[in-house]
Amino acid sequence: MVNYFCYDRTIVRMDSGVAPEVKDVVWVDLISPTTEEKRQVEHDFNVELFTKQESEEIESSSKYVETEEEIGINLNFLVPEDGTFSNEPVSFIIRDKVLFTQRNHEFRSFSETYRKLRTFKPIDGDDIFLTILETRIDYDADLIESITDQISYITHAMVRDKETDRQILLDITTLQETTIAIRENIVEKQRIISSMLKSKMFPKEDYEKMRIMIKDVGSLLDHTSFNFERLEFLQNSFLGLAGIEQSRVIKIFTVVTVVFMPPTLIASAYGMNFHHMPELDKVWGYPFALFLMLCSSISTLLFFRSKKWL
Repeated sequence: MVNYFCYDRTIVRMDSGVAPEVKDVVWVDLISPTTEEKRQVEHDFNVELFTKQESEEIESSSKYVETEEEIGINLNFLVPEDGTFSNEPVSFIIRDKVLFTQRNHEFRSFSETYRKLRTFKPIDGDDIFLTILETRIDYDADLIESITDQISYITHAMVRDKETDRQILLDITTLQETTIAIRENIVEKQRIISSMLKSKMFPKEDYEKMRIMIKDVGSLLDHTSFNFERLEFLQNSFLGLAGIEQSRVIKIFTVVTVVFMPPTLIASAYGMNFHHMPELDKVWGYPFALFLMLCSSISTLLFFRSKKWL
């Protein structure tokens, strides 16, 4: 599907049968386009779109390419997937003040940009691209805020309930992986904006907006670092609580074992059945053995209490 966004804020779809004039188009948005749709756009606007392989390149040199005629940018947008996030490539080309975007997913950033463009008239494709980037940075901030809330919830649950359940550790690990993915994604945006600031193709009035965005990106990176430190502290706290709980269980087993050792020794001595054991022939022999076992156990418990081991 291909959407044309015109200067008069109208949106025309390629399959609608009504083709807008090239000079009226400020943004061409390709969403999972077919080969024929890509060829048509390349023919109408004299532009060479990114191939699938070029969009997925991970080298820094492939993320931002600038020539005398156009700027090509490849970014990864985060997509929720099974409680974590995966990277989805999105390509941008700015040529003759027209923005071309290629994507295979319906992102909230693009939907929000469409909504914003209904309220203000874009100057050119550069303006729309900066709006998409600005909206995406706001979305990243929302993701980081969501992770912060989850960290606070886990922290309160551990303090309140003293839980050391295995699921908590898995949740912490998942949040760590998510934080790393968000940080890598934000660093990528930081590099792109830094490259844009060195470009001479953007109007002068856009540079101040880009400086503000790079400051916002820097603050987001600081926040992700803080969240990661909190998660590491939370993980260490969990492992410490789990160690204390394990030590408590071992301590109980140790105390029980030691308390029953003297009675076991006494029972073993009287269980040998030698003929010359005076207590065997006495009526009070059996109660006397039980009394010795009881006294030995109580003495051991009192000794532990005096040492404050219990």
